[in-house]
Amino acid sequence: MRPFPLFAAALCALVAAAPAVMAQGEVNIYSARHYDNDDKLYDDFTAATGITVNRIEGNADEIIERMKAEGANSPADVVLLVDAGRLFQADQDALFRPITSTTLNERIPAELRHPEGHWFGFATRARVFFYDTEKVANPPQTYADLAKPEYKGQICMRSASNIYSLSLLASIIAHEGEEAARAWAAGLKDNLARDPEGGDTDQIRAVASGQCAIAVANTYYFARALAEEVDALTPADGRDRIGWVFPNQGDRGTHINISGAAVAANSPNSENAIKFLEYLASDEAQQFFAAINYEYPAVPGATVDSTVQGMGTFKADTLNLSALGEHQARAQEIYNELGWK
Repeated sequence: MRPFPLFAAALCALVAAAPAVMAQGEVNIYSARHYDNDDKLYDDFTAATGITVNRIEGNADEIIERMKAEGANSPADVVLLVDAGRLFQADQDALFRPITSTTLNERIPAELRHPEGHWFGFATRARVFFYDTEKVANPPQTYADLAKPEYKGQICMRSASNIYSLSLLASIIAHEGEEAARAWAAGLKDNLARDPEGGDTDQIRAVASGQCAIAVANTYYFARALAEEVDALTPADGRDRIGWVFPNQGDRGTHINISGAAVAANSPNSENAIKFLEYLASDEAQQFFAAINYEYPAVPGATVDSTVQGMGTFKADTLNLSALGEHQARAQEIYNELGWK
């Protein structure tokens, strides 16, 4: 991730050049993705369409606040964010323009896009359980299992304010109602091996090091380790003792989330923005967009990275991901009421 001063400086330069930016044949992308290999994605789009890509990177909060500050003068055309909850937040701030695209509606499954075309998911990840195979003979098989007393003192998970934790609880609210969700969050809190700390990789490392026996994390964090792109999570560090479970395979399916994109509300190059989103839904872009971060393509039938494929297939929850944003505020309230950290 580029530091904020660079983000701000680059943004100021882009705004200063607004007349040129708005010229035919360009598209301005504000991206919360920060992978060097994304350059190939943009280069391939330019090669295929002749449209020049101008890109600015920052974290989601920076991007959202900048767009709000810029208002109608924002040069942003496309907004790339990670997690449906963040897309919901930006949409609530009226930062997106609803669009109609036959290509996107045909290729992106309904549950992975806003019902009215405000945003679209282009890669997915699953929130699963990683466990120590030498310590856990009967790992949890559903999200509800995480709250069972038999797992007391065994579970590691991220903080309650983390967007992944909020989205997971929001999905439980959507499926089971607030009362059941609150009981689940209370039971899970009682089963934590330690106070929440660190990112998803830290939770998996905690299993490998013996600090906990079960971790809740996104699939791509472990896929990175399998591809040997994560330090201190190698076979010698206990990686080979770690097994994983795709939860809820007998009913609604495993909770998933997305990397998604939208057309900015004040896009000066909206036609090019739509072309970029449609390009992201192409077979070629799908394979590359997902593989960069060891995610799953959003388009059914698109090629899955071999490392990700090696983790196995699973049944995914088909809840429309807009529900994650709709229940996000209540999810945070429940965590707070229960004293989650």
